[in-house]
Amino acid sequence: MPIGRSAKKSLRKSIKNKKINSAFKKKLKEIVKVFLAKPEKKNFSEVQSILDKAEKKHLFSKNKVARLKMRYSKKVGKEAEKKIIKKKVKKKIVKKPAKGTKIVKK
Repeated sequence: MPIGRSAKKSLRKSIKNKKINSAFKKKLKEIVKVFLAKPEKKNFSEVQSILDKAEKKHLFSKNKVARLKMRYSKKVGKEAEKKIIKKKVKKKIVKKPAKGTKIVKK
């Protein structure tokens, strides 16, 4: 247990900050979980804003925030690409020559 006044205050302060930080991290995890379940632009903007707030509060370093944003932005891009590719791509059937036939190039 702390003995001095400043040590007691420091303990009170750290306990209070721990509660606030843990609540914020829970909120962050929930938002990221929603985003990963359905990666869309709207959800991605929410993730970006909360990551910026985490950086501002010094919960995450700026490099970690940048790395996470990049990972999540790739997920948004992949989902958009998948939707576009499904619409555009048609199956092409390539016939292979039968065994024993020779391919002659002209």
